[in-house]
Amino acid sequence: MASKQMVHMNRGQGETSYARNSILQNAEQNRMRPLIEDAIADLVCSRSMVIADLGCSSGPNALALASIAVDAFRRRCLALRRPPPPAELCVLLNDLPDNDFATVVKSLVEFRRNNGDEPVLLTGVVPGSFYGRLFAAESLHLVCSSNSLHWLSEAPEDLKMNGIPAYDVDANVRRERRAVVVGAYARQFRKDFMAFLKMRAVELVPGGRMVLSLAGRRSVDLASELTHAWESTAMTLSDMVTMGVIDKEKFETFYMPIYGPSDEEIRQIIQEEGSFLIREMQVPELTSGAYSALITSARVASMLRAAFEPIIVQHFGPTGCDGEEGIMDEFVRTAERRWSLEGSLQDELAQNPRGVLLVSLEKKPS
Repeated sequence: MASKQMVHMNRGQGETSYARNSILQNAEQNRMRPLIEDAIADLVCSRSMVIADLGCSSGPNALALASIAVDAFRRRCLALRRPPPPAELCVLLNDLPDNDFATVVKSLVEFRRNNGDEPVLLTGVVPGSFYGRLFAAESLHLVCSSNSLHWLSEAPEDLKMNGIPAYDVDANVRRERRAVVVGAYARQFRKDFMAFLKMRAVELVPGGRMVLSLAGRRSVDLASELTHAWESTAMTLSDMVTMGVIDKEKFETFYMPIYGPSDEEIRQIIQEEGSFLIREMQVPELTSGAYSALITSARVASMLRAAFEPIIVQHFGPTGCDGEEGIMDEFVRTAERRWSLEGSLQDELAQNPRGVLLVSLEKKPS
């Protein structure tokens, strides 16, 4: 039996860690602030509140959404000209068991110390897949999740069983199979996101809120590939096949469990599941304005390494075909070479726009 894919970011605080290479993800988290503040405004009358961040990862981003929620709670109380109620605010952070929880726990200690005594702030970590049950029934008031729900529970089994590569080295074959590949990933996403909604519908109180962000696209944009991050990673690995750094057969059996849905796909799944009202949905592009200034070839290559190194090394091994060169060092060099011509990275982004779906949901009354 094949081993389960190792889905976690690079651990620790080193040069290649997710903690040091997640500024782009933090920019996406900041876009969630108004939606989280609106949700808190609806919930702040509760004498206590339980907030869960699902897919928290590690590093400075692990507490970004919790910080936004706690600050919004305090500001809302001030706006109502009353002190925070003598209640408890509980922040729970979730991710898969292989996440760097040692770093997260240290961050939580500092987080509690910096937030003082009002309101009483309780914290905890809850390892496990958010596609299953994680919390007691009707125990949560607000669920947040950023940069996580485009990660699937697994890559599509039908592609693996039928030997259909997720990304073929031959461009013509890749185009011919695109509909089959994208369709398989879309079905897996539908299954997973439906399960996610069903689990949260049990765990949230009536009227509870969810604020989610994930990689995605507008429904008018064709699904050229699964996400920009996967496309860039696959193109770089394909170049490494051509260079003889990695084995072609290995590459053709590499399936990244990622899919970026359209806003219409998300809307249809939410409506079909039936437990939530859509309060707001946004589909901003992330290739213009202040965000675009963050996009450089070196930063994107390092971000891809920080996010995907564990799953790449698990499949291909730590070295290339020669057994000497570190596979991820060569990955970064290859990616940077691809984008070395002025404007090449921007052209790639324009062909497959990097978008994000922002969704605010409210659980319907029982």
